[in-house]
Amino acid sequence: MIFQDNILKEYLRNVYFISGTACGGKTTVTKALGAKYDIPIYVIDDQFTIHQIKSDKEHQPTMNTTFRDADEFFGRSVEEYKKWLLGNSREQLDYVLLDLIRLSQDRRIICDLHCVVEDADRITDPSRIAFMISKPVNIVDTYCNREDHKPFSDFIHSASDYEAAKETCDKTLTELNISAYEYIKSSDYFWVERDNNRSVEDTVALVEKHFGWHLLNDFSVEKVDKDTPLAGELLSFIENCSWEETKDHLAALVRNREFSDWETMFVAKADGRIVGMASVMKEDYYPIPDLMPWVSSIFVDEAYRGQRISGKLIKCANEYLKELGFEKSYIPSENAGLYEHFGYSYVKDIVNYGGGTDHLYVKYLR
Repeated sequence: MIFQDNILKEYLRNVYFISGTACGGKTTVTKALGAKYDIPIYVIDDQFTIHQIKSDKEHQPTMNTTFRDADEFFGRSVEEYKKWLLGNSREQLDYVLLDLIRLSQDRRIICDLHCVVEDADRITDPSRIAFMISKPVNIVDTYCNREDHKPFSDFIHSASDYEAAKETCDKTLTELNISAYEYIKSSDYFWVERDNNRSVEDTVALVEKHFGWHLLNDFSVEKVDKDTPLAGELLSFIENCSWEETKDHLAALVRNREFSDWETMFVAKADGRIVGMASVMKEDYYPIPDLMPWVSSIFVDEAYRGQRISGKLIKCANEYLKELGFEKSYIPSENAGLYEHFGYSYVKDIVNYGGGTDHLYVKYLR
């Protein structure tokens, strides 16, 4: 089965990719970003054995190629070695994409992978990938000097003729990486060239600026009351947000204060501005008047996604509803498996006013 590029990009919208050439620093940057933002990281090299077990010789022949020892492994020609490396990457990519779709459904993920520009064009938007590059020089020495690469270092040193094995490996990796290095530098993609005079923190800052990421400073969730400065801020946030299919309706709702009784909206604020919103309503976009209340209009600014802001908004909305005496709340969703993480359970499929089918979820508040 072949998925169209737009489908892949949609299902991978919460994945941020760090790729690049050998020894460009992608693993270091990936780990630093994951630690700084408390975001799960997915390292393709760590998954190879798992994917290899799931593979078979018919469909993934390269992944199932075995070698007797280091002499056989490094005894291949440079062209054979290159073909094997590229084949592994190509065959493993399907496993990687399916893993990422599953893991990133409701949260931001950072993926450290080997990805050529052509693959990047297929799976993601340029704003969600950064290439860490380094001109290939003495790759084997540089690679083997790292503690986490000790198994490879031990393996290549086990060859009967280490210098010959090193020469083959160096030439193979140099030829593969020099073409990638030059191609990436001439592309429109964001890239950072390794500079040993620049700190890891400064390099990470360049990448997070490209991704548009921000840490949550002075974070709060607040209820929006009528005719307050916060209501004006919310209106401006809605009018300028990227939720094109809904923002005009929401803006009119807030502008005209079309709320009755206990209906209201909540906003998430960070860095002194609104970065997310949610509402509690008697009705949503569904002809089901006997079901209420609804927690809806959940939206978080792209730059702040993946930091559990949606969950914080939902929690605050449900605490408000519980204080009012409600025993449950409903949430609709196009995607299955999203709101279970917030304590909701699937009820049934429902039809909206536009004729589309969505999933209905309920959470008991007591």
